Amino acid sequence: MNLPVSLTILRIFFVPLVVVLLLTQRHDMDLWAVGVFLLASTTDLLDGYLARKRKQITALGILLDPLADKLLIAAAFISLVELQLVPAWMALIIIGRDLAVTGLRSVAAAEGFALQASEWGKTKMVVEVLAVTVVALGPRIPSLIPLGQGLLWLAVLSALLSAEQYFSNFWRTLNRRSQQTPATPLVVLPGGKDKNDVSAR
Repeated sequence: MNLPVSLTILRIFFVPLVVVLLLTQRHDMDLWAVGVFLLASTTDLLDGYLARKRKQITALGILLDPLADKLLIAAAFISLVELQLVPAWMALIIIGRDLAVTGLRSVAAAEGFALQASEWGKTKMVVEVLAVTVVALGPRIPSLIPLGQGLLWLAVLSALLSAEQYFSNFWRTLNRRSQQTPATPLVVLPGGKDKNDVSAR
């Protein structure tokens, strides 16, 4: 197992720790939660960078990297909903978008092509990390609450826009491939049908 994949797996192991720290209402636990969350988010940058630099891009890494991202973000937002810091409908849109795009990637793979990360998709991840960080610190630093609310709205907007971009790219690619692939001609095999064959009528 190479280093980039190890970092991705480490990010997955951080997920339950982030949840426990966020939901533990004790002194300074919110700071620990934010610290671990940011550390886990940093591994997302490192594993991709190292995979490209070391030329260690593998099928396992391609599969696990987006999965680790979605698990981390979903766990953080669900925890914040439990703490009544994030409206449930906002978390539902963000998590639902991730599930929809994951399903779309699976369909694209079955069709024989891969969906590249969109610009809005990259922006969405950055905004979500900032939103989780600021919102989690809101109870400790009330002056951050308006900024957190703004980031939440931006996270929802970027989730919707990135989903639209992914689906548009999917249908565009699918249509282009169908136009490039010649239609299979209908082959009629000779075979004398009996004139009394009722099924041929």
